[in-house]
Amino acid sequence: MSTNIEKKITKFIDTHKPGTVILASWLESMGISHELQKRYKRSGWIQSIGTGAYKRPNDTISWEGALYSMQSQSCMSSIHAGGLTALSKQGLSHYIRHNQENVYLFSLPKKTLPAWFKNYNWQQQIEYIRTSMLPDKVELTAFNEKNFTIEISSAERAILESLYLAPEKMDIVECYQILEGLVNLRPKVLQNLLENCSSVKVKRLFLYMSHKIGHQWFDFLDQAKIDLGKGHRSISKGGVYLASYNMTLPEELVKL
Repeated sequence: MSTNIEKKITKFIDTHKPGTVILASWLESMGISHELQKRYKRSGWIQSIGTGAYKRPNDTISWEGALYSMQSQSCMSSIHAGGLTALSKQGLSHYIRHNQENVYLFSLPKKTLPAWFKNYNWQQQIEYIRTSMLPDKVELTAFNEKNFTIEISSAERAILESLYLAPEKMDIVECYQILEGLVNLRPKVLQNLLENCSSVKVKRLFLYMSHKIGHQWFDFLDQAKIDLGKGHRSISKGGVYLASYNMTLPEELVKL
């Protein structure tokens, strides 16, 4: 093996973070060509997990490790863990589901998950949400995994993302119960997110629930600056109509 190839292998080993996916495009950016990648694969340095992606032999990879690689090694930098997933990572979800919980990944509408990610068995159901409901990369926070860091939604962004998924992909009563526990949300952050949120449903639901719960931070929100749109919004057929928010909500939520 030539000295040049040995140097590239050494650089690759020193740079790679255990538990994460290795993207072929990232290897090429390090000077490891497609042909050299084939050679590494034959020699047992890397193992394919799908087109354009590898892992180290005997390395255990997770969806978090794959997310890290998409955020740091590819054009999928806008993707992040959000909603209930981000809340759970921060210890703010209502129920403990362990590995039975769906994983919620968010990105802009025109982005697509790579085939290697979609086809790999991550041991958890992946829910991929493409939306421009909130501005890209606003109010994300770094979350430390064992060997690497991923970007996830802040608590303020995550609860709005959860409401965006309700009631189809997220139980609306659970959203309320989660919000009950969010006593330390930052009003300035919420104000910015709500003013820039494009979903009327999310904004009305959040303000209704927040007013009903009565957290201290709610008093610091300037509701006059939050556009609640026009027209009726129905979250539940045959539910309870609330004139103050022009919404029809599930009876079980209104009765809480």
